[in-house]
Amino acid sequence: MEKGRYAPSPSGRMHLGNLMCTLLAWLSARAQGGQVVLRIEDLDVARCPRAYADLLEQDLNWLGLGWDEGGSTGGPDGSYYQSERSHIYQEYYDRLAEMGLVYPCFCSRSQLHAASAPHRSDGQVLYAGTCRGLAPAEVAERSRQRPPAWRVQVPDRTVAFTDGHMGPYAENLAADCGDFLLRRADGVFAYQLAVVVDDALMGVTQVVRGADLLTSTPRQLWLYETLGLPAPKFYHLPLLLAPDGRRLSKRDGDVSLEQLAARYTPAEIIGRLAFAAGLQEEPAPRTPEQLLPDFDWAKVPKEDICLPAGLF
Repeated sequence: MEKGRYAPSPSGRMHLGNLMCTLLAWLSARAQGGQVVLRIEDLDVARCPRAYADLLEQDLNWLGLGWDEGGSTGGPDGSYYQSERSHIYQEYYDRLAEMGLVYPCFCSRSQLHAASAPHRSDGQVLYAGTCRGLAPAEVAERSRQRPPAWRVQVPDRTVAFTDGHMGPYAENLAADCGDFLLRRADGVFAYQLAVVVDDALMGVTQVVRGADLLTSTPRQLWLYETLGLPAPKFYHLPLLLAPDGRRLSKRDGDVSLEQLAARYTPAEIIGRLAFAAGLQEEPAPRTPEQLLPDFDWAKVPKEDICLPAGLF
């Protein structure tokens, strides 16, 4: 049986982009007779208070986007809060360390983002391996000045896969990705490690998420393989943009569910999102269940979706 998931970071009320991703994840799993897991990605506890996670569950239930296990409901693979799973991440982090793949990084944020630092084509900083191969004495000296973050050394290898929606994609880990973080200097485990471990141990077979995470997939597939874990199928959906072409953001105050709920019924919100995603020809009210019979990834655009003015 297929098992999908939605894995929100509860740093505020969901905006339309979050809702679009959640709706498609729910439809993709349910259309195949599958289950849905709700995982709360609250690694950064300071930014993700439990009150927001509780509110998020209320919002999902109000919209009719229920789940089979996870969140406060619990289940066989809990805890479903990443903030309570550090001991599990430590186990897999230790496995990578025992393989000799983990090393300390003392680079400051300003050093990482310096103009001279190599950048990817999408503007992200490509780590140059500055701290790779430091002598033990130098590691000890630098550790006295500041605690290090910890990176994993990737091979000079191309990882290719076929996305369930976007199609073929490939990256050379050394040239296009670089050694990436496994653990921050404050001890918090990085998203890349946590999401791989969680999806594997929770039995997730399909991951639906935004296209901004497409470039994370090759390094995650490599982690699955290196750690001997089963990898899911990936479906990356286009980003939802504001009518003026901006990316939607909680920080920028883009339309949140709190604002939407004051103006629309759940069926109206779902129907308008389904229209924007190409799942129906008009923004008529629909429940998630009503969308299931005709759901097809082929209807969803591959380019970013600019919300029509006045739709919300």
